[in-house]
Amino acid sequence: MSERSVLLIVMSTSFLAPFMASSINLALPTIGREFSADPILLSWIASSYILGAAAFLMPFGRLADIIGRKKIYLSGIIFFSLFTLLSGTADSLSMLLAFRVAQGIASAMLFSTGIAILTSVFPAAKRGYALGLTTGSTYVGLSLGPVLGGFLNYQFGWRSLFFFSAVFAALTAVFAMRRLQGEWREASGEHFDWPGAFSYTAGITLTLYSLSSFSTLAHSAYWLALGLFLLAAFLYYEARQASPLLPVRLFCNNPLFAFSNLAALINYSATFAVSFLLSLHLQLIRHLDSAQSGLILLALPLFMALFSPLAGRLSDRLQPALIASWGMALSALGLFFFTFLLADSPLALILVNLTLVGLGFALFSSPNTNAIMSSVEKKHYGVAASTLAMMRLTGQAVSMAIVTLLFSLHSSSENTSALLLQSSHNAFLIFTALCTCGIFASLARGKRQ
Repeated sequence: MSERSVLLIVMSTSFLAPFMASSINLALPTIGREFSADPILLSWIASSYILGAAAFLMPFGRLADIIGRKKIYLSGIIFFSLFTLLSGTADSLSMLLAFRVAQGIASAMLFSTGIAILTSVFPAAKRGYALGLTTGSTYVGLSLGPVLGGFLNYQFGWRSLFFFSAVFAALTAVFAMRRLQGEWREASGEHFDWPGAFSYTAGITLTLYSLSSFSTLAHSAYWLALGLFLLAAFLYYEARQASPLLPVRLFCNNPLFAFSNLAALINYSATFAVSFLLSLHLQLIRHLDSAQSGLILLALPLFMALFSPLAGRLSDRLQPALIASWGMALSALGLFFFTFLLADSPLALILVNLTLVGLGFALFSSPNTNAIMSSVEKKHYGVAASTLAMMRLTGQAVSMAIVTLLFSLHSSSENTSALLLQSSHNAFLIFTALCTCGIFASLARGKRQ
């Protein structure tokens, strides 16, 4: 089995989820019209997927380290294809949300193993470049989502987005079954922590669900408190286990691992909802169609895709903390400029800001991933990949929760444009503050040895 085959397979699966995420953003107004859904309900199309993925990341990562990453990875591709296909057949919003949760669970199998397999195969001297290409493929998915997704939605309807992704996933599964060899189970023989898995899944589900529903769910504060209590109990329990689901000492004794994950959490919290907000802005305020909006939103992932391999290669030679911190600073600058967005703002302003955020994210993401994966032993690769993915998805859920909460706070406005503009202004202010704090978290991680 060649390094190139593994790289192509992991790049293919890294493409799938972001393509779905960015393309579905362009289809949200169409889905809303078909199912008579308001912006708060539409936000759950993204949030339900994130919730399903985050809830099962850590158990699948640990299970993959024990029984073999290939088993979990291949299962994830197959189930992702199946539930993506079923999402395209949904005849109600509730059915679509249920299949999106299942699609998220399948994605958890991919997120917790793909980067771990890549890290196992590539030596340290070439790892940053491989991770950069994988990150680049993620952003190719984000780039094609608005363009190809906008075209498919405009010509064939929103269901075509799911059908296209299902076929792509099925072809990837066939290729992976033929070319992927080995199991990579450095923790073979260790015991799987079932009580830890249950408390983690229950805790993260309650926490993210209550955050996403804070403005609409009765007694959401109590559910949030229960979720946080379960997560605290999970960490207390894990610190005392011989074979924990999550080695807590990685956070206590490894500042590079701990602060790199914190920086990822902050970065995704500050940037994930940008495309969601701008998609609604361009279509509902500027009255552009999904194809036109997709071409404008292309600037964000395009710069991510172009510069991620370069940033990954740089992280093989320079300290990842420095590169990632500069990236976070550029993203913060772009987010700050978005606070001045108006209904008649020049499209050039939107494009320049998207370019800044995209370039910043490219400089941050692959060096940060390289720092995390290089800071742990081989037997913890699955856990490290799962932790990074958990930070990403938790950040995405927090980002969407902020937007949903702001929508509800301004829901008294009878004018949709006024609601979106005021909510977007406040959201970008919060995101700018978060990203600025993230610069200091990125710098605090210290140097890679």
